[in-house]
Amino acid sequence: MRHSLPLAPQFYVTAPQPCPYLPGRMERKLFTALQGDSAEKLNDSLSKQGFRRSQNVLYRPSCSECSACLSARIDVRSFAPSKSQRRSLKRNAHLHRRASSPWATEDQFELFRRYLDARHADGGMADMDIFEFAAMVEETPIRSRIVEYTDGARGDLAAVCLTDVLDDGLSMVYSFYDPDLPKSGLGTWMILDHIDIAREAGLPYVYLGYWVPGSPKMGYKAQFSALEIYRRGRWEPMRGDDDYASETHPLSTDPIAEQVANISLPDSRG
Repeated sequence: MRHSLPLAPQFYVTAPQPCPYLPGRMERKLFTALQGDSAEKLNDSLSKQGFRRSQNVLYRPSCSECSACLSARIDVRSFAPSKSQRRSLKRNAHLHRRASSPWATEDQFELFRRYLDARHADGGMADMDIFEFAAMVEETPIRSRIVEYTDGARGDLAAVCLTDVLDDGLSMVYSFYDPDLPKSGLGTWMILDHIDIAREAGLPYVYLGYWVPGSPKMGYKAQFSALEIYRRGRWEPMRGDDDYASETHPLSTDPIAEQVANISLPDSRG
């Protein structure tokens, strides 16, 4: 019997688990498989609707009592660095960028482990081994790049970002850096460098993942100018934290069936 992929993607919901951003809350995710000839079109389309990629899965938070996780992106054409961000650019001018096909190396994994142990020892990736790391980097059905940043003088690997290339921008899937260089602001600097990459490539946006009002872990994203938030089915310029207080209310979420019905899917023809 011949089997083929379904014409439309099938959506599923994960079981609730403790939220990593807001204490006392539970999270769940709406997700679908990213596979087949239309994987790139699907990723482009759903990324514009608040979804993120993890290997061959696209997901979006879909919590039953909260909608605080808001997808964020930077409008490259309108972005202007702050004084502290300009200092970060100068401070890290000695770093060299190298973008290549997504291929995991032992040097990347060693840096990744040091980063996790120092910054996210109790996070969901804390027990990831080298095989799981390789899967995270290499298992991608779309255009992805691994962007390495090395010290120009010593040649040491300082930072890495797994980046997807969308039809309207760059999506920073996951980044990590040398935890022994806290004053370098490498996390901020990698975002600034991706803004430069997008500008050079003529791409209008840099997607940063989720911003969560009230979460200290996500506060750094609000420091970028020209930040847009995907909220209630559209992108809008970001406002202050207080303007998003309603997103943590138990009545702020739509039923799962309604959420899925409102997802726009790409035309599979041609």
